[in-house]
This record gives sequence, structure tokens and C-alpha cells, in this order.
Amino acid sequence: MPAPGKHGLDIHGFRILTELAHTLQGSITALITPFSADGALDMPAWQRLLQAQLDGGTQALVVAGSTGEAAALSDDEYQTLLRAVVQQVAGRVPVLAGTGLANTAKTIELTRIAARCGADAALVVTPPYVRPTQAGLLAHYRAVADAGDLPVVLYNVPSRTGCDMQPETVAQLVEHPGIIGIKEALAAPARMAALLALKKPGFAVLSGDDPTACSAMLAGADGVISVASNVLPRSMHRLCMLARNAEKAAAQALDARLQPVFEFLGCEPNPVPVKALLQQSGIGEALRLPLLPLSEQHRAWLQTTVAAILSIENQGR
Repeated sequence: MPAPGKHGLDIHGFRILTELAHTLQGSITALITPFSADGALDMPAWQRLLQAQLDGGTQALVVAGSTGEAAALSDDEYQTLLRAVVQQVAGRVPVLAGTGLANTAKTIELTRIAARCGADAALVVTPPYVRPTQAGLLAHYRAVADAGDLPVVLYNVPSRTGCDMQPETVAQLVEHPGIIGIKEALAAPARMAALLALKKPGFAVLSGDDPTACSAMLAGADGVISVASNVLPRSMHRLCMLARNAEKAAAQALDARLQPVFEFLGCEPNPVPVKALLQQSGIGEALRLPLLPLSEQHRAWLQTTVAAILSIENQGR
């Protein structure tokens, strides 16, 4: 894939980036990172998780996002996970690497590492904790898109970062040929409407919030980067297909069945609940401090949610 260097792209490069943005649609899973009981990467579980995603119709994968406990991974672990998914996926779906850090130079460095590992694009969260201005965000993302050697998907999640990228800022970033989409996790219809007005060939608008993803897609969003699809790959794929095909009644009916699962996934900080669910299918629950396993008070709710997931997923077979 040609890199969107600071001097721009030729016609072939523009075409490839536009085609990649077009493939960023439907159900995209923000993968958890499985750890074994001793805290090490559980690579057999990783392979099983990836295969379940491919079998379920997931249309792209995110490695080392917040759901993947990116902040808890060593540099070697990050590269091990990314190389493994690139090898197993073998080009069947796009692979996005989480590369956003609190400093621009470090973000560029990690994005280049992701490019060398074979990622198709970088998912770059707004710099956490430092709270840059909107002008600072413009400069940050342009620098990463210029020098990071990968197409960039913007990621706005103010509840985690303390920084809210405004649609007016996105409107300027859309013009950069190396910026191919946005994941918007702010669950506000007005925000999604403002971003959907910026949609164009080569720039995808993706929901980053499972509970409101159906509404966003019915309004025109291209898809969702989902936590729930770790445990509901078939159902989230089906939801996206229905919503994007404007089958409103069927989409809303399925969404209503999924809402209790989404509610459970929010009962404790992500990815604690989703990892508890995955343990039921043999993918380890272990987390790294300061995250702890699901609280005992939610264990009965966990079992109810497992039963709901089995019912919903089996209906989609």
C-alpha cells in the first residue's frame, strides 16, 4: 500500500486509499487481547478468537485498541499480536492497528511499526490526557497522516481521553488524502448527523458505540467498530447488513434483542465484561492491572447474558 507521504499521492495511490475506505463498513471488531492465567499472551486463544470473527462475517479487525488493553502491552507483544492477525487473516478483511498515543512523534513511530507489521490502516485516538486544542488536533493528525506510513482512521472518544474532536475539525481533516475515516464514540445523534454530512468517497463514518450503532447506520453511517462483536460476531454482522440496507423494522427488532447484552457490556469498565463473557467459550478472562475481573455482584447477570448471546447467535445460523 502506498504511504500518504507529505508530498501527496499519485492517482494509483488515491484509488487504493479510496477503495480501502470503502471496505471499512459493517461490523468491525475491536478485539480483546487474551491473556493466560499467568498473564502472558494466549496465542492459541487469539487464533480461536480471530477464526470466530472470520467465520461470523466480521468485516474488519482492530488490534490493540482500548478494548485490547493496548496500554498494558509491551512493544514486543504489540508486534506479536499484529503480525499474527495479519498472517491469519491473509488479506480477507482489513486489519487496523491502534497507534494513538499522547505525543505526536511517538504516535508516528508506533504507526510506522504497525505498517512494518502489515497493518492496513491505523486507528488513531485523540491524544489522551494532554487535552490539545482543536488546532493541535489538526496539526497532530496531519503529521501522523503525512509521516506514519499508513492511512489514518480518526478516533474520538472523549469519555476516555478528555478531548473532544469537533466536527469542524474533522471537516478540515477530511481533505487530507491519507485520512480515510472516523470512529465516533460520542453517542449523540447531532454529532453523528454533523459527521455524516462530511461523508464522501474515501472517507468512512463509523459508530464507536454499540447501543446507538443501529440508529447511526440507519441514518447513513458506514458501520460500527464494536466491542459486542467479540461475542456476537454473526449477530452484529446481521445487524449491520439490515441497517445499511435500510431494512429498518428488522434492524430495530434485532437491535432491541441486543440491547440487554450491550447494557451488560457497560456494567464495568471495558473490556472487563466482554472478557468475562469470552471466558465462557474458553478464551481466558485474565486482565492486567489496574483492571480486575468482573465483580461477584455481576456474576448472575453474566450467566443470563451468556444464555441470551447463545440464543441470538444461534438464530442467525
